[in-house]
Amino acid sequence: MHRKNSLFAMMIIGVLFFIFGFVTWLNGSLIPFLKVICDLNEFQALFVTFAFYIAYTVMALPMSFVLERTGYKNGMAIGLGVMVVGSLIFIPAALSANFILFLVALFTLGTGLTILQTASNPYVVLIGPIESAATRISIMGLINKGAGVLAPLLFTSLILADIPSLSSESLASIDTKELASRLIVPYIIMAVVLSGLMALVKFSSIAELTFEKEDSYDKDTIFHFPRVVLGAVALFFYVGIEVIAGDTIGLYAQSLNVENATALTSYTMVFMVFGYLVGVAFIPKFLSQEKALMSSALVGILFLLGVAFSSSTSHQISEILWGWSSVPTLPDTVTFVALLGFANALVWPTIWPLALEGLGKYTAQGSALLIMAIAGGAIVPLIFGKVAQISGDMQSSYLVGIVCYLFILLYATRWHKKSSWN
Repeated sequence: MHRKNSLFAMMIIGVLFFIFGFVTWLNGSLIPFLKVICDLNEFQALFVTFAFYIAYTVMALPMSFVLERTGYKNGMAIGLGVMVVGSLIFIPAALSANFILFLVALFTLGTGLTILQTASNPYVVLIGPIESAATRISIMGLINKGAGVLAPLLFTSLILADIPSLSSESLASIDTKELASRLIVPYIIMAVVLSGLMALVKFSSIAELTFEKEDSYDKDTIFHFPRVVLGAVALFFYVGIEVIAGDTIGLYAQSLNVENATALTSYTMVFMVFGYLVGVAFIPKFLSQEKALMSSALVGILFLLGVAFSSSTSHQISEILWGWSSVPTLPDTVTFVALLGFANALVWPTIWPLALEGLGKYTAQGSALLIMAIAGGAIVPLIFGKVAQISGDMQSSYLVGIVCYLFILLYATRWHKKSSWN
C-alpha cells in the first residue's frame, strides 16, 4: 500500500476509533443513570455491559465471514449502518423507560462495533512494519480514549445539566420517564453522525487489505495457531478488567457519595491516554511489545492492591496527582480505580501484533477470534458485580481483577511464543 493511501486509510480508521471510544465509554455513564431509572441493583445494572459486550462473542465469527464476502471497506460501512439502527432503538427505549429495550439497543450497537473492530484492527496492524504495530495501535488508542474522556463529560453536562447528582434525593421530584426521555436527542444526533460516516467510508478511496494466497503454515483452522487462541484468552481477561476500571468507577464512587459520579469514567480514560503516550514514545525503540505487556500486568496488580487496601476517605493521592489544578480530588481508593486505566493502556496494542503476526489468509479469522474475546467485558464485570453483591464490600471485590492480570502476564512471558500446541 502506498504511503499516501496508508495515511488516508489511517485517518479514516482514526475517525472510526473515535466512534468506538465514544459509543463504548458512554456505558460508564449509562450504568448509574439506568440504575436509578429502572430501579436496579449493582448486579442488574452491569447487564448494560453484558448486553453490549456479549454481541462481540455472538457476532464476531459470523461477521468475519461477512468481511470475507464483502471486503473490509464494505464491511465497515455495514457496521456503521447497524450502529445507526442501534442508536434509533434508544428512542422507544427512552420513551418507555424499558430496561429490556435499552439492552436490545446496546446489543445492536455492539453488533455494529463488532464488524468495525474485526475490519479495522487488522488494518492498523498490517499497514506498516509488525514491530511498530503497537505504536500505531497506541495512536488509535489515544483517539479512542480521547473520545472516552469526552463522552462521559458530554453525557453529564447535556443530559444531567440541571441535576447535581444521581442520588435518590436529587431525583425524587423527577419522573423516571421524563428522565429517560433526555436520551432521545443525543441518540438521534448519534444516528445522523453515524449515517454520514457510513457514506464517507462507502465512497472513500480506502484500499482493501490483500494477503498472499499461500502461506508457510500447514494448518486448516485458526484454532491450530496457539498464540492467537491464547491471545484471545488474554484479551478476554483484559477487556474484563478494562470494563471494570472504566464502567464501575461511577458505581463505586456513587456508593461512597462522591459528587458527579457519572463523569468519573473520564478519569480512567485520562490515565489510559497517558499510557498510550508512553507506548507511542517508547515502543519499539526503548521498550519491546512483550516487555510493555509484562509491565502492564504487574502495574495493574499493584494498582488493584491499592484499590482494595487504600483509604475511602483520604484524598491524598489525587491531591498529589492533580491537587494543583481545579479538578475535583477523589478518595484514594477511587483514584486507584482510575489509575487502572494507565496499567491497561498498552495491553490491547501489544497483544494484537503478537497474535496476528504471520497469519496471512487466516488474518480475518484470527481478528474475529480476538474480537470474540471482548466478551470478557460482558462476563467478568458480572462476576465482579455478583461478588460485590454477595460480599457487600465493593472495595475488596476489585481483587477479582488480579486473575485477569495473571492471564495477561502468562501471555507476555510464555504464551505468545507458542507456535504449536505440542
